[in-house]
Amino acid sequence: MATAKDLTGASGDNTVVGPSILISGRLTGDEDLTVRGRVEGELTLSKTLIVETTGVVKANVAVRNAIISGVVVGNINATESVELTREGRMVGDIRSPRVIIVDGASFRGRVDMGEVEPGRVPVSRPPVARPTTRSVATVPSRPAAPARSAAQTPPSRPAPPPPPAKPAA
Repeated sequence: MATAKDLTGASGDNTVVGPSILISGRLTGDEDLTVRGRVEGELTLSKTLIVETTGVVKANVAVRNAIISGVVVGNINATESVELTREGRMVGDIRSPRVIIVDGASFRGRVDMGEVEPGRVPVSRPPVARPTTRSVATVPSRPAAPARSAAQTPPSRPAPPPPPAKPAA
């Protein structure tokens, strides 16, 4: 399992979004970014994104590496790797040649482990309605009974008895 220290490089350049900070809009950079607060919009980094347990990212992300211990809602394109730690929660698609989802992480989306073009952020599109396919179990059947007309159909319960006759006066 990769750690933030392994992926951040020797230079030590790292920007931290503190727990009380909200950044909204388009964010680009050539250094590592650690998110302890909130980032919303679009995020493009040439290095590593680290979302700590208190961090929330609602954005489409293009990075070299991503380590998710907090929450990400959006797609991630990573040229090297994406790791969802035990505490990580993500809703969105991942495209990266290396994907690690640790036991206990929560992920809802698709994974594409093909090569990723550096700096390419996917365009957010509304979900497309797709026809659902369901498997249908075959059940042995017996031949159908011939149809009956209303005149041939026996009543489900006997008819009530006729009312008692009135005495003639």
